[in-house]
Amino acid sequence: MNTVTLSTHAHQAERQLDKLQVKTAKVGVIGLGYVGLPLSLLLSEAGFTVQGFDIDARKVDQLEQGKSYIFRIPSTEIEMAREQGFRATCDFSKISDQDAVILCVPTPLTEHRDPDLSFIQKTAESLAPWLRRGQLVVLESTTYPGTTEEVLIPILNKGCPEGLQAFEEGMDPDGDVFYVAFSPEREDPGNNTVARRDIPKVIGGHGAIAGKLAGALYGNIFGRTVAVSSTQAAEMTKLLENIYRCVNIALVNELKMLSIRMGIDIWEVINAAATKPFGFQPFYPGPGLGGHCIPIDPFYLSWKAREWNFHTRFIELAGEINEGMPRYVVQSISEALNAHRKSMNGSKILVLGLAYKKDIDDLRESPSLEIIEMLQEEKATVDYNDPYFATVGRGRHYDLGMTCTPLERVSEYDCVVIATDHSDYDYEAIVRDAQLVVDTRNATSGILSSKIVRC
Repeated sequence: MNTVTLSTHAHQAERQLDKLQVKTAKVGVIGLGYVGLPLSLLLSEAGFTVQGFDIDARKVDQLEQGKSYIFRIPSTEIEMAREQGFRATCDFSKISDQDAVILCVPTPLTEHRDPDLSFIQKTAESLAPWLRRGQLVVLESTTYPGTTEEVLIPILNKGCPEGLQAFEEGMDPDGDVFYVAFSPEREDPGNNTVARRDIPKVIGGHGAIAGKLAGALYGNIFGRTVAVSSTQAAEMTKLLENIYRCVNIALVNELKMLSIRMGIDIWEVINAAATKPFGFQPFYPGPGLGGHCIPIDPFYLSWKAREWNFHTRFIELAGEINEGMPRYVVQSISEALNAHRKSMNGSKILVLGLAYKKDIDDLRESPSLEIIEMLQEEKATVDYNDPYFATVGRGRHYDLGMTCTPLERVSEYDCVVIATDHSDYDYEAIVRDAQLVVDTRNATSGILSSKIVRC
């Protein structure tokens, strides 16, 4: 635990600080998805009494029954948390019982690729009436610099009980105030090599007191906290992390397309370059970007940059390359079928893997969904197999209504497309039984067969 002190004589803030440090504080987490639920469990494991909030009654019901709806989180972890007092509810009036409230809600894009802050706005409107003196409110949702101060705080100030306001420097810290901070989530679904508590936590307070309170809270559950000077700096930190990945993935995606034309194995090249002990970090190509962060975050900053009359050309070019990868995969499938004297129209195609990356049950922004829809538009008959999804229905950007096809039927398809390289798959058996395999992930590396087309 990181122990911090307040230089001010603010008794209210000192009391909150003490409760956070000794873990007697009650903590509410709003949004029990891929970020909020793991965070709730981490807080509960550390000894905090945690109240989860979500507008999805099905999630709440499952948690109240001690069940998990996220594959990588076993129900035993939910049961252990419940033994420590963890509860879930749709009742936002219970916000007033919490000493700290953490917002972990989605921040997607609109149809026009602009930031969609509706989840933050609606959540802020729902919790504002229940705020009370001394509470700490922390936003974890990835967003553009300025969101906490320009969007979240004004909504909270407008909707909170009369006389209560977010603390600003110069206000009486013992007055009718609450505190606000931003601390970006750093969840990495499927990463089993780094424990969640070993991922350093960046914290930017709206004022020094808020930063210290948030530092005390997160210092109990993360091995290291990293304080930055403002909420804007913390918001920009998260964007930099993800834009860095987006740009480098775009680079290797472009090099992959060139290397295929040149007859060079880009994966071999990347692995060879990765042996350099300095100045190089490996990134790997694929069928497109997935997940909630990398496909979305660059557009948040590009949108905000317009306010400053700044054109983020480098970032937008990377986004353009990555967004074009599903179309490139579909084009490669068409060419592979043509080489076998078959047309896309009427062909039977099996897509392996719906999740946006291997060994997880997360469909957010998955390129597989776009590839399936593009193949259907080309009049192909498309099925899928994914060990993590028995069915796939309707989401924000897709409406498929499909059921998982057994792998035993691989031989029935004109083409099998490896879109996500799940560890469960026996790739040698798939290549043996399939008529044609289009591999977007280098999953068939080391397997020699004329059936394989790498793209």
